[in-house]
Amino acid sequence: MLNSANKPARSVDHMLQLFEVFRTYAKEEYGVTELSNAVGLHKNNVFRLLATLCSKGFIEQNPVTENYRLGLGIFNLGEKFIHRFGMLSLAKPFMKKLTQEFGESSYIGLLHGESAVYLGVSETLAPVRVASRVGKSLPAHATDVGKVLLAELPGKTLTSLYYHKRLTRCTPNTITSFTDLKSSLREVAQNGYAIDNEELEMGIRSVAVAIHGFQSQPVAALSISAPAVRLSMDKIRNKIVPILSQYSLEISKRSGYDES
Repeated sequence: MLNSANKPARSVDHMLQLFEVFRTYAKEEYGVTELSNAVGLHKNNVFRLLATLCSKGFIEQNPVTENYRLGLGIFNLGEKFIHRFGMLSLAKPFMKKLTQEFGESSYIGLLHGESAVYLGVSETLAPVRVASRVGKSLPAHATDVGKVLLAELPGKTLTSLYYHKRLTRCTPNTITSFTDLKSSLREVAQNGYAIDNEELEMGIRSVAVAIHGFQSQPVAALSISAPAVRLSMDKIRNKIVPILSQYSLEISKRSGYDES
């Protein structure tokens, strides 16, 4: 007979089952009924578990669909791993090289729902620089990091994120309609890079290229950001993008990406 101390706490086990659904299933969001069916628990029990996880930030509820998705608490927890063992460690040397070569700040970021989240930065020493974005969660549709990763999402996923939704206007240049966003992302997918042309903040330009991992999945983006007066469109396309693409490919290979 097992000692009760050796038995896994039921509530913890059930929470882990919920996380397993988000990890292994295709969708980003689920309703209570879907989760209940997936883990074999009564809806009331699932709802209580979700309420607890939401209060700690590990799960969040989409205010529009009322479905549930992973929260930033999971990202913050995972960031500890990323910082020590993962993507940030792989990217750091390349970010430093970018900053040395172009004299501008370089970033690595990822996509979280409708937000671009910035994991790390290699800061420029220039007296006039972009305020650090590390740790910030910014509108994906208005950022280079967000757009280059949104461009690789399946059409259904993109539609579930933005269809019938008003896009936040950050500057006069911000894309604010789903139709315009789709058109912009098609161009991004064709070019292989995304530009934030003063769309998040006036006077600031950025360019990003996606980093891919195992099975060619986009996992993060490598970016350079600077005052627009120092980052012309010609410089972005002809000087920065080739180097950014080269470095992102090197990071991708070290993340398990098979170029063939």
